[in-house]
Amino acid sequence: MSQGATRAERWLAAVIAGLGLWGCACSAHAAEIRVLSAGAVKNIVTELAEAFHQETGLTVALGSGTAGELRQKVARGEPADVVIVTDTVLEQLAAERLVVPDTRADIARTGIGVAVREGAALPDISTTEAFKRTVLAARSLVYLDPARGATSGIHFAGVLQRLGIADAVKDKTVLWPGGFAAEAVATGQAELCVHQISEILPVKGVALVGPLPRDLQKITTYGAVTTTRAAAPEAARAFVAFLSRPAFKAKFAAAGLDYRE
Repeated sequence: MSQGATRAERWLAAVIAGLGLWGCACSAHAAEIRVLSAGAVKNIVTELAEAFHQETGLTVALGSGTAGELRQKVARGEPADVVIVTDTVLEQLAAERLVVPDTRADIARTGIGVAVREGAALPDISTTEAFKRTVLAARSLVYLDPARGATSGIHFAGVLQRLGIADAVKDKTVLWPGGFAAEAVATGQAELCVHQISEILPVKGVALVGPLPRDLQKITTYGAVTTTRAAAPEAARAFVAFLSRPAFKAKFAAAGLDYRE
């Protein structure tokens, strides 16, 4: 290992060596790590899970949902070794002693953005007033259903209330059940999408207009942590350490998960 290796990388190497997993990617006996991931980071976690498998032989079984849904799943005792959710939910899970706080690693930071169909004129969202006018002028609007515990949906519902236009846009709003709300824009079901930037960028056929104005913005940190009921705690810690490697920061940034104001 190079002299520049981080402490996390050295620890990961030691864990993998202890588990006897170097070079065993084809082993039928390799452990499986059960991971519950919030939708905002699902794409990159899926990609890195495959890289982790190639390097260690450990298989990652990935489930996803909104942060609120995942909190409920962990509280109900659904099997999980690692949970990747918002900082708020992580703190709630730690208070309920459902996760191991000292294994937590913050891996991503994203903001909420606005999207339109690819090729459409980009509306003005440069200020709060400009954004308000754009929302009122849009023929239709889509964002995640707050009732499902979606971080961006809960926040944006509050933004609409704060701007005093919740009632004005209610009849033209599509509440998306989960996943990529921007798909509604790509298929013509809505003109304007408000969702986390990391969940806009992967959708083909849409264009990111930009982030919400600063005073309306919500920046969310996502962290990975092992659960107290983990069936494979050491392997789970190895995966958390893998996700937090500095070498992957560029991947997170390209996916809209290294938000900078």
